[in-house]
Formats: sequence, structure tokens, C-alpha cells
Amino acid sequence: MSTTAREIHSNASGTLHHFINGARVEDRGERRGDVFNPALGTRTAEVALADAAQTRTAINAAEAALTDWAATPPLRRARVMFRFKQLLEDNLDTLAELISREHGKVFSDARGEVTRGLEVVEFACGIPHLLKGEHSVNVGSDVDSWSIQQPVGVCAGITPFNFPAMVPLWMFPMAIACGNTFVLKPSERDPSAPLFLAELLTRAGLPDGVFNVVNGDKEAVDTLLTDERVGAISFVGSTPIAEYIYATGSAHGKRIQALGGAKNHMVVMPDADMDQTVDALMGAAYGSAGERCMAISVAVPVGEETADRLVAHLSARLRSLKVGNGLDRDDEPDMGPLVTRQHLEKVRDYVALGVREGAELVVDGRDLRVADHEDGFFIGGSLFDRVTPEMRIYNEEIFGPVLSVVRADDFDDAVRLINEHEFGNGTAIFTRDGDAARTFAQRIQVGMVGINVPIPVPMAFHSFGGWKRSRFGVLNAYGPEAVRFYTQVKTITSRWPKGVRAENHFAMPTMG
Repeated sequence: MSTTAREIHSNASGTLHHFINGARVEDRGERRGDVFNPALGTRTAEVALADAAQTRTAINAAEAALTDWAATPPLRRARVMFRFKQLLEDNLDTLAELISREHGKVFSDARGEVTRGLEVVEFACGIPHLLKGEHSVNVGSDVDSWSIQQPVGVCAGITPFNFPAMVPLWMFPMAIACGNTFVLKPSERDPSAPLFLAELLTRAGLPDGVFNVVNGDKEAVDTLLTDERVGAISFVGSTPIAEYIYATGSAHGKRIQALGGAKNHMVVMPDADMDQTVDALMGAAYGSAGERCMAISVAVPVGEETADRLVAHLSARLRSLKVGNGLDRDDEPDMGPLVTRQHLEKVRDYVALGVREGAELVVDGRDLRVADHEDGFFIGGSLFDRVTPEMRIYNEEIFGPVLSVVRADDFDDAVRLINEHEFGNGTAIFTRDGDAARTFAQRIQVGMVGINVPIPVPMAFHSFGGWKRSRFGVLNAYGPEAVRFYTQVKTITSRWPKGVRAENHFAMPTMG
């Protein structure tokens, strides 16, 4: 049975609280945050911000549920995931509307977000196979050895505003399928979708306390980072916060997976199909208003002639970019608003900074106005040409619809440019030359590479993660590496006595 977004909002009574131990829980504290509809610029609800005590209540619930859930056979856990998958499919449009209403992205993009998260749930359904472990017979005379993967314990996820459904779905399905319990601290800017995911899990038959949602800010985060009962934390967000999460959590003995910021480049070779390249670049740079950690924010055309053609094509296309309310499904725009007024001002300031730094502003999106949405947090797409590596607009993550063109003399110059950047999240090359593509994939120091694919986010049965200052910790998100992150390996060596007595108990054991 599906639920509508309107029903969810009408039942919220103006305040969104937490989901703990299988039910919505009211936070009686006084701290609150505002939730907006970015397209209208209006406050639609408030969200309770948990203090340390409320956060510990969620950890208590997860700890209490851990023993029974960890002992639940993986096949039964998989059956919960199968039911959850079906409920996600049944309520896909509801989730997409909740996301569009609070984040601002267009409805089709929100639907795509949920679908990509659902793929991780599909992968988690295979957990009986993924946890099979290894077995060796006769590693020594009459000695067998095998490994098993056991849960870490109570795990936590701290997720960003730009993917309120997908990024949590990168984390908790795998953690729960592996036998852990989970506390999610989503962004307080768009909390409705994560709360609805918790309700769907309960409908799927997940026992109370296995999955909990705590809305909050730094106080809730620091409680999760320092509570000794939390064994592992996953994070997606900006690099300064990722570094803080990694340092603080590691200092308190937790395994940490912290994915940070990005400045993703797309190399355009002279032989690239220009129409295909511009189609891909428009979506990759301006889709979701650039609020994606995998957005292409730097185009690197090789050669002056390639650069001139690329900028001409982009500027023509950009001037016809349709910006509007993401919930307008009859005449859906290409791009919606930014998430908050503060972020809107930040992106505008970056455009002004680029002008001061001497970059050529080919298209200026700052003065965009959307009819009947004058108070919305809208900005048009901006395009800079002749950006150089010394500029802040090149080095810093803008997280908005601003594309910089950095011209490269040749292929080696383009590779060097990317490899010298502090971020290494995603990159792409557009070319018809197989040798150039293969060389690029081998030499580039970036975690995710696309060849004629602008946003190379791996499918759920691979793993997601960048290099350099785009990731802190050694294991990537979802896929096979998620199984390793959310489990501990235990190796057992066994010999059953046959009445033969060992002669030496003091030397290093060998298996001859």
C-alpha cells in the first residue's frame, strides 16, 4: 500500500521529530530547525534537533536490538530486504515528491535518486551469499581453517542534504543485512524522506530498534562519534567535515568511512563528438542545480579549437536552460532551485569571485527570476571560460550550477591538471580514441572514471569512493566493500584429537 506525500506532511503536525525503536518519537526539547520548500522560499515545517540525551536514546534502542538481530539468519534478513524493496517500488513517487518538496530537485531527478538507492537494497538481498566466508580443509594434518564475517555492532550514518534518500540507502541496507543495528542522522534540511524510509522498514517486518533516525546537528553528530557503543560510522559531506568525522571517530576507536568533497573534471579531446559531449556536460554540470558530489564542475577541452567549439555550444544551450519548480510534472524544468537562501547567496558570491579573479563570465545566471516563484532560491546556470588553476573558483567546491572551462594544451597537460588537484572523486574523458581513453583510465589519480560517461557512479554491485581528499578511511561505500566495512572477520582453526599427544607446546605452532 502506498502513502502520499501530502498525507505524510499533514500528519507531521508542523514538527518533524525522530524515529526510535520502531515508532515516531516526539522530542520535547526546545531546539528546532526550519524546513523550507526551496521553490517557494517558504517555511513548511520545523524539525526537532536532538540533544545528546535524545541521541543516546536511539543508541540505546539499537544496542538493545543488536543481539537478537545479529543472531537472525542472513536468509531472514534478506527477506526483510526483499519486502523493503517492494515497498520502495510501491512508494517511489511519494519519496520523490518528498525530496522535491524539501530539496528542490526536479521530480524525475528525485525519482532517479530513489532508484539508485533501491539498487543497493537489491544488492543487500543477496546477503546470504555475500556472507558465506572461506573454508580450507587440511591446512595441516587433520587441521581445518575457516573464516566467518560477523557484525560490527551498532553502526551510524551521517548523511547530506543533496541526496536525502539515496545516500542513506547506500549505508543502512548493507549494515542491517550484515546483522548490525543502525542510527541514521540525516540532514536537518530535508528530513521527511529518511523518516518515511524508517516507516517502510517497519512495514517490511524489521524488528523495533534495528533502524533508528535522529534529526539533529553537531550535538547529535558528536554524540555518535564519541559513544563507545557505536562501532562504525559512515559519512558523506564536505571535506572539512569528513576530516573531522574521521579524526574524531578514529580517536574514539571506531572504523570510519568518510566521503568528502569533489572538483570533478571532464576532459574533452579534439575527436570527441561535440553534440554528445555537450548533451552529457549540460546534465552533469547543471543537473540537480550542481548539488551533487559527482557533478562535473570543470570542463577541460584539449586545444584552443576544441575549447572554442565547446564554449560556443555550451553557451547557446545554457541560455535556453529551463529553471523552475521541480514539482511541476506537466512541464518539468531542467533544473530546480538551490536548497537554502544561504546556499544561494554563497553560489552567487562564488560567481562574483570568479569575475574578480579574472575568469571570463560567458553566461551569468545570477539574475534569474522564475515567474510566480519570486521568493524561491533560484539561480541560473553560469559558465566561466579561461579559468586557471590559481583561482579559488577552480580549487574550491562551489556545489552549484557553475561550470568552469580550463583550457589544456594537450592530453598530458589535462592529465597533469587533474592529478595535481587535491580532490580525486570522479572524472571523465570524452573521445573516440581507445588508446587515449585507456591511457587516461590508467594514469588518472581519481577513484571513479568515466569514458564517454559523464557521471561514473558505480552500480550497486561495485563500490563508490574517491581518492585523495575526497575520501578518509580505506573502504568505499556500498557493494563488496560495504560487506567488509560492516563486518569483522573471524578466522577459526580446528583440530579434533585422535589420541595422539603433541610433543612440544612452546615453539611457534606450524601446520606440517
